[in-house]
Amino acid sequence: MRFEELKRGMKASISKRITAEQVDAFAQLSTDYNPLHINEEVAQKSVFHHRVAHGMLVASLFSAVLGTRLPGEGSIYLGQDLRFVAPVFLNDTITAEVEVIELREDKRIVKLATTAINQDGKSVITGTATILVR
Repeated sequence: MRFEELKRGMKASISKRITAEQVDAFAQLSTDYNPLHINEEVAQKSVFHHRVAHGMLVASLFSAVLGTRLPGEGSIYLGQDLRFVAPVFLNDTITAEVEVIELREDKRIVKLATTAINQDGKSVITGTATILVR
């Protein structure tokens, strides 16, 4: 999408079910083998009582929305602030939504609110992204 087409309030989202296979693959790719993510026995003894997905795995859904939907192809990620507000468990379905909240025309920079919500409507990650649109 061209910068000139962007308006405050525009939104886009994607949804994805987070599986054990994805969490295991992310652990291998990231080398984050925290037992909370990959070991059910350890996770059961934790405050969560179940395995939880890596926060950065879930947050990567924002990148998918920003790079393919809004603003879309050619977007350059400049920054992301994240707050992990609730755990994501295996088999949760997460909807990652972005909303244009600020446009800086002189530099073609877009600031977007980023929110990830589980299948129960509970926010799991909130934050803001800053994108350069070429």
